[in-house]
Amino acid sequence: MRILTCLHTLEIGGTQINAIEIAATVAQLGHEVIIYGPDGELRSMIDKWGLEFVPAPPKGEAPSPRNVAAIADVVRRRGIDLVHAYEWAPTLETAYGAYLRQGVPLVVTVLSMEVPAWVPRHLPLIVGTEQIAAQERPHRAEVHVIEPPIDTTANAPVVDPAAVEAARRGLGVAADELAVVSVSRLVPELKLEGLLAATRAMGRLDPALRMRLVIVGDGPSRSEIQTAADKVNADRGTEVVTLTGAMLDPRDAYAAADIVIGMGSSALRAMAFAKPVVVQGERGFWLPLDPQTLPVFLDQGFYGLGDGTDGTGLVTTALAELGADPSRWAELGEFGRRTVVDRFSLQAAGRRQIEIYADALRRRLSLPKRAGALAHPTAHLLNFKAYLARERFTAGRATSGERP
Repeated sequence: MRILTCLHTLEIGGTQINAIEIAATVAQLGHEVIIYGPDGELRSMIDKWGLEFVPAPPKGEAPSPRNVAAIADVVRRRGIDLVHAYEWAPTLETAYGAYLRQGVPLVVTVLSMEVPAWVPRHLPLIVGTEQIAAQERPHRAEVHVIEPPIDTTANAPVVDPAAVEAARRGLGVAADELAVVSVSRLVPELKLEGLLAATRAMGRLDPALRMRLVIVGDGPSRSEIQTAADKVNADRGTEVVTLTGAMLDPRDAYAAADIVIGMGSSALRAMAFAKPVVVQGERGFWLPLDPQTLPVFLDQGFYGLGDGTDGTGLVTTALAELGADPSRWAELGEFGRRTVVDRFSLQAAGRRQIEIYADALRRRLSLPKRAGALAHPTAHLLNFKAYLARERFTAGRATSGERP
């Protein structure tokens, strides 16, 4: 098969990294894979895996007619057998062009915590958790679960003490400090609330624990998190929260950690490094990973929704308990590593994805059926865009002082 994998961004993020790693695994299993998307930080990762990259035109408001035409052109010129689109924008930009007009099969992956209503319901859909799959199956023709996979060879415990020490020095962590590491995009969606709670927690922990939070990543929320970190550091009279910026290859950050906080693929990578993990979610959700809590995460993913209250107390308690009992770290780390190796390997994910591709190639709809199937999601998208336009109009009038 010749497969075009379409990404909405090449910024550092779990969805994009997963897509590239599985694409590389599919290529290793004997298929040709081309990555398509806007150029960005992860271009070097694509090159490292030896995959071909085709840059998308500059972004417009999705779905962009220019991107619709560009994807269709790549499909036609390169003789693409199947397109795999990640998230809703590349899905619709493929659906309105290459899929509708040329009949090229389209497989969709959505690793967000909910699937937008305008993702066409008749297309094969891959999600990351059983919980999301259960929500979607009553409304969709075909739903699969591929849990975010991890390269367990590249992401593995670092046993050389000198290498660990060097990694810690690189993050500015002293030998007598406990390093709590978060590898995350610093964005308002999903991440900001939890990172601010973890930052505040550093001001509540017993100073005798010598615990430092190291936040590895970048994004539009960095200045807000830095402001919160500066306040906590000033109150403590020493630096207990450090923002390092992004690391294209964050393996040294995981190697340096004593404890990791994170969600999704970041939590899984930490488990691959045999680190104790406290899983971050939204609306105040924090829960340590252990044998008792694992079934929760296997159902809903390494993420969760709390009751809407401030999660600072929960993350403070979780970190205090782990920090006070280092004897548990090895046991929890070995448990996490074993879980990842058993359930989340790249090879298993690649083989499953190829099965889904082969099935999609066998199920082709006629042009009238393809057009009919796109009517419903298009109506949902137009309604959503009209809602956004009304919100922008109302906000604009309010800013200008006009009465609504």
